Amino acid sequence: MSGHLLSIMLAIPAIAAIACLFVSANTARWLALGATLIDLALGISLWAQFDIGGSQWQFVEDAGSLGVFSWKLGIDGFALMLIMLSVFLMPICIGASWSAITKRVPEYMAAFLITEVLMIGTFAAQDLFLFYIFFEAGLIPMYLIIGIWGGVNRIYASYKFFLYTLLGSLLMLIAMLWMVQESGTTDIPTLLNYDFPVQAQTWLWLAFFASFAVKMPMWPVHTWLPDAHVQAPTAGSVILAGVLLKLGGYGFLRFSLPMFPEASAQLVWLVFGLSAVAVIYTSLVALVQSDMKKLIAYSSVAHMAIVTIGLFAFNQQGIEGAMIVMLSHGLVSGALFLCVGVIYDRLHTREIDRYGGLAINMPKYALFFMLFTMASVGLPGTSGFVGEFLSLAGTYKVSTTITLLCTTGIILGAAYMLYLYRRVVFGDLTKDDVRAMPDMSLREIALLAPIAAVVLWMGVYPESFIAPMRGDVQTLVARVARATPPGDSQLKLGKPAPAAAHGAPNTAHEGAH
Repeated sequence: MSGHLLSIMLAIPAIAAIACLFVSANTARWLALGATLIDLALGISLWAQFDIGGSQWQFVEDAGSLGVFSWKLGIDGFALMLIMLSVFLMPICIGASWSAITKRVPEYMAAFLITEVLMIGTFAAQDLFLFYIFFEAGLIPMYLIIGIWGGVNRIYASYKFFLYTLLGSLLMLIAMLWMVQESGTTDIPTLLNYDFPVQAQTWLWLAFFASFAVKMPMWPVHTWLPDAHVQAPTAGSVILAGVLLKLGGYGFLRFSLPMFPEASAQLVWLVFGLSAVAVIYTSLVALVQSDMKKLIAYSSVAHMAIVTIGLFAFNQQGIEGAMIVMLSHGLVSGALFLCVGVIYDRLHTREIDRYGGLAINMPKYALFFMLFTMASVGLPGTSGFVGEFLSLAGTYKVSTTITLLCTTGIILGAAYMLYLYRRVVFGDLTKDDVRAMPDMSLREIALLAPIAAVVLWMGVYPESFIAPMRGDVQTLVARVARATPPGDSQLKLGKPAPAAAHGAPNTAHEGAH
């Protein structure tokens, strides 16, 4: 069974998706829930069997080549954590859509199940073209989910989402074709250790950057995200914020850094500059939003910028922190969108000014909403704190200036999240329709409680999430050590040491943390 665990995890939602199209609405709901829960159980067994400290690639399956690409799957610690995030959020999304979606339910459930297949496939693919197919095909079901079941401007939002993400990825495909021609292989583990010519690396890095920056999304190519979030149904927003944005971060981690280390070091100023602008600018934009979903969407751009600075810090804390921010953001922003969905189902508006005083008649809701608001702000004891602290600590070793700029974003983050919470939950309960809103149902509590538990678990004991990735982080740091850029922290101390010299001791020192 464990020999083909990844293929089974792909097959179950794929078969269920096809079956959904031939059954009634209610059967489709139960079928989708069953398939996603089975995948969650398989994901837990994947984590339980994962050998921490063992070989880098585990659960490898190679079915030989199928024409241009080969069916080769396998995971390391990074992929394991992101697959766990995907299978954890999927049943919650199905539950969130239970009564909210009433038209074309079988097709809706099928679209979500196909999304799950493509997400797991993207993280598990070990062949370059197989990765590309999964990575790009993920656009299609999401495009349909926004375009068919979305809000009033859904067509505009879905086209914008599709075109932005597709254009970036065409450059990546051209770069992949060149890489295969140059190296003679499409095998990702082999390519991770292949040294491409330095002058070619810059162009390859930029081509991959075009795709991953849009997916993250980084400023200034982030404008599709607020539109997509506002128009998407609640569960669509959860999976978009929870997993699809992580594909960009995973791409940087899997391709840009290890395959093009010299280019990554050479262009680190670009990533740092865009990230610093993103953190401050999108936080200020979030402060003036009147629509709850838009506010959370802009906060996502700011949080993902913390991920990019951590990834390009070229050290262990930075990369571990970036991964924890990705996992934490997936849970917390997903939960915040569910919280918006809860009150949207009752009043059918996302305007912040329409609410107020919910703590009086919806105390359970106020409690959950407070926990996720605090996790988004990065309160110690929640998942948000661990990732942001590690990511900024890693960045501080490289650039004090960028760390200072990005830390202001966390202060602004506290401002807009607490401001949102105050306006929605506190104050006087003056509006009659708001007073009539009932507190959370058992189904809604059942959706948010598991996320709340994991957010606290990650905040109190992050080691269980960092341990599977630690070996992979060390491998990555060792791979990029030769190109590590000297940070302004070192230069200020008058130690413009050669890259390799200050890269090597660092890894040993950081391993002790």
